[in-house]
Amino acid sequence: MINAILIDDEDHCISRLQTILKDYCQNEVRILTTCTDIESGYEAIINLKPDLVFLDIQINAVTGFDLLQRFVKLDFEVVFTTAFEQYAIQAFKFSASDYLLKPIDPDDLVATVQRLKLKISSKESTNSYELLFENIKNMQQQNKKITVPTMQGLLFLSVQDIIRCKSDVNYTTIYLKDKSTVFVAKTLKEFEAMLIPHDFFRVHNSHLINLAYIKSYNKGKGGYLQLEDHTEIEVSSRRKEDFLKKLESR
Repeated sequence: MINAILIDDEDHCISRLQTILKDYCQNEVRILTTCTDIESGYEAIINLKPDLVFLDIQINAVTGFDLLQRFVKLDFEVVFTTAFEQYAIQAFKFSASDYLLKPIDPDDLVATVQRLKLKISSKESTNSYELLFENIKNMQQQNKKITVPTMQGLLFLSVQDIIRCKSDVNYTTIYLKDKSTVFVAKTLKEFEAMLIPHDFFRVHNSHLINLAYIKSYNKGKGGYLQLEDHTEIEVSSRRKEDFLKKLESR
């Protein structure tokens, strides 16, 4: 049985989550208490030591991140409940954090609980929250950055310094303005989700480019691009129409 705390500043959201948990996860989740502010939530976590916290992103004038950052170490799992705009949702996906979009769908909740049962029972520790915090913070800054995990630790990349990303099955190579490269154990699809809001376009299955670095476009079946680093990138024929529309709308 997973012992859980619900933290949300809206009573109707807590009521809905309680009802869905009772109807669909009664044998998996025990609700220890519910809280409507950061202070009571913090005290409840300290005193009750839950396995899991369902945590709203925006709680009155502060955020759920403010609560989590009070802890030196998170020895409980977190499921974010949120109505955040799309770019922030991509940050959750990229850092592999669990989240539920409001209004919460019962099927999504059940799937999340099943994943967490396995994680908690195997005592698998999660270190994805640091990456999530950095991505949320950096994507709200004027100089947009993304945070990527490498073998050495976390690397903070300015979006404007990324020329292109190239897929290598489950890995991605990032090509930077200073001619250096970064090899990351993330798929190109994950980078596409993070970078599309920042004027990137996936012109080919293997290539995601920063539109700011296009030098020329040569027509053909799909055509090909020349970037400012002198790289030539093929545009797939099935992406050509959307790509040209994107160029026209800039």
